[in-house]
Amino acid sequence: MLTHYHQAMHSGPAQPQRIAFFGGSFDPPHKGHLAIARAAHAGLQLDQVLFAPVGAQPLKPHGASASFNDRLAMTRLCIADDPAFAISLEDAPSAEQHDTPHYTIETLRRLRATQPANATLLCLIGADSFRSLRHWHRGAEIPFVAPLIVAARPGQKLDDLSACLPPGLVLSQASHVPESIDTGIVRVFQVSHPHGDTAPLYLLPDLYVDISASQIREALERGASAPAEFLTPQVAEYIRLHGLYRDAFTCEPPTQQLR
Repeated sequence: MLTHYHQAMHSGPAQPQRIAFFGGSFDPPHKGHLAIARAAHAGLQLDQVLFAPVGAQPLKPHGASASFNDRLAMTRLCIADDPAFAISLEDAPSAEQHDTPHYTIETLRRLRATQPANATLLCLIGADSFRSLRHWHRGAEIPFVAPLIVAARPGQKLDDLSACLPPGLVLSQASHVPESIDTGIVRVFQVSHPHGDTAPLYLLPDLYVDISASQIREALERGASAPAEFLTPQVAEYIRLHGLYRDAFTCEPPTQQLR
């Protein structure tokens, strides 16, 4: 499965790259997604954020409303103006396994294998996804394959982060914060495994972006125009031209499995 990277990724940079994988339905991609990616990019001095629309989303049993190709096209348009953002096709459906859900741990391992040995791969997720991490397929392994960047969402409290972790993992304050981390944006914790492995966990605690993709879809299904305050002009125009979200039906098959 191919992955599209920013051209600089192929030019043999002398400095180690810091890359965040940002998977999701992006149904549709909106300004909240951009705000999360920009906060992570600034707070952790990332070189790149990879937006990865998922083919079959294990934690969304009814699938996506728009087709994968439409969601991919909208995501390309959404991130086109930011050179630090790129598309990853690691979670794209294949011809052989179109309906098979993609597990995050497997996607991250595949992606990690394509990176230079000195590159740092991180996984950017929203707070809602983090709160379900203990139910993900092999969720206890994920922070050690790609340290997590967790973005808070409206109305959600993350005071007890430990309760969100899979059994056996322990969360503590980080004893050391690298100079590259902007502590005005990011809080740094440490995840420990009983076997002795440790990994940082980064929290964006003050990022309150009150935008919901489901609310955008519901408004469009009622016949409203694409909300300009939530969508980039390019995405709004794509939705209009292709008549997306005007009928409340599922384009992609359901799956009951977890991440």
